[in-house]
Amino acid sequence: MADAKNVSTAKPRVGGAAFTAPLGTKLPIDAVDTLDPAFKELGYISEDGLVNTNTPSSETIKAWGGDVVDSVETEKEDTFKYTLIEALNIAVLKEIYGEDNVTGDLKTVVKIKANAIPLQAHVLVFDMILKDGIVKRIVVPMGKVSEVGDITYADGDALGYETTLTAIPDDTKNTHYEYIQKPQADAGTEE
Repeated sequence: MADAKNVSTAKPRVGGAAFTAPLGTKLPIDAVDTLDPAFKELGYISEDGLVNTNTPSSETIKAWGGDVVDSVETEKEDTFKYTLIEALNIAVLKEIYGEDNVTGDLKTVVKIKANAIPLQAHVLVFDMILKDGIVKRIVVPMGKVSEVGDITYADGDALGYETTLTAIPDDTKNTHYEYIQKPQADAGTEE
């Protein structure tokens, strides 16, 4: 039976919503545990939020005469799209240009090299808060930035990096994991 109490929106978790870490970093296995110190916060994401496209493509098999007799999945791409708007965050710059292409800090000088060296796969975590304080965490064990949109420098808009991340299957053939739970502090207040 349909239940309106199960309808929710998603807001970024206070203290950060997007985190990046090198491959091999210990992955979280729930929605509330503290992330490994190797994770770096990617800061604010634009108001468009996080968009996950996780749809299979298939091809139909037809019999002589035109009847569809089967459908075969040909691919299943899992991507995440978001716009990182903390243009002064070194972790964001490394996410967009590559770990080895960004050096320095804001106190001295940040040097960025734009080139065709492929970006490396890494771990991503997205944290959000749903209705009634329930938290959701998406863990991408192996993701690679596959596209960066046009970068617009204008005085009326935040400088942002429109990012498409492709989730690559891990050794168990999963492209991402999702964890949804009510934090322990609220466990005794179930309705």
